[in-house]
Amino acid sequence: MIGQIGVRDALIQTEMNNLHLIPSHINLVGIEFEMINEENRESILKNCLAPIRNDYDYIIIDCSPSLGLMTINCLTAADSVIIPVQPEFFALEGLGKLLQTIRLVEKGVNPNLTIEGFVVTMFDGRTRVHTQVVNDLREHFKDMVFKTIIQRSIRLSEAPSHGKPIVLYDVVSNGTTNYLNLAKEVIDKNE
Repeated sequence: MIGQIGVRDALIQTEMNNLHLIPSHINLVGIEFEMINEENRESILKNCLAPIRNDYDYIIIDCSPSLGLMTINCLTAADSVIIPVQPEFFALEGLGKLLQTIRLVEKGVNPNLTIEGFVVTMFDGRTRVHTQVVNDLREHFKDMVFKTIIQRSIRLSEAPSHGKPIVLYDVVSNGTTNYLNLAKEVIDKNE
């Protein structure tokens, strides 16, 4: 059953001041099937977040890389979208489908939805293909591509297994620097 717990009850305080999260749960695996028969099913997440929307400067919703009903809910609840792009040519193919979905959501249920930008992730500067994909992305999307690139990093891969964000797991890692630079870019863009 959808909505068994209120959003305020689901919030968890993290080790970082003013940073709360609502974790995912294995029970969400069937949520899309439960949503199918719900009225206004594309707005369920938006309605769930409504009570806390004004309590935060930013609410970040991390979506799985699928274009199902849960992603539609996330796009309906969002003001803007940051699109992570792995610098591989197959990733660019999926990007077209995502942009198409974003346009449909914008036309249908969320006319205020904008694309905040594209962020290149898992970048390895030693590979020519990664550099080429980044150049193609910047050529096509211009200023919509964030200047900050998230480099591939062992420390970034390790942090989740320790249950910590990279800024607490290894404060001096390249991953920490990359994500802090991205956060600054997002904040500067929205001032």
